[in-house]
Amino acid sequence: MFSTSVYAFLAQASPPTQPPIWVNMVPLVLLMVVFYVAILRPQQKKAKDLATLLETLRSGDKIVSNSGIVGVVVGVKDKNVSIRSGDAKLEILKSSVAEIIERSAPASAN
Repeated sequence: MFSTSVYAFLAQASPPTQPPIWVNMVPLVLLMVVFYVAILRPQQKKAKDLATLLETLRSGDKIVSNSGIVGVVVGVKDKNVSIRSGDAKLEILKSSVAEIIERSAPASAN
């Protein structure tokens, strides 16, 4: 079928060259950058905002806990918060406070 000149021509063809290793790494690096920007960065910002919120928690603030309990802060300790919800007084962990709905008026320095 093939003549010997075709086989000689195919024998002279050089093998395909591989691109440099850094070319193969570009998609991986881009994927890591997108992962950081889309997932890690917003979570870090949210955690920082929550830490700031917990530091500024004070009596009289109306809060919502992670379990959905709405109440008014009665007292704040190191790790616990006492809240009044309806007729009940509860003590919850500070870390379970999801958000502050209403801020109390700051104490005046008279």
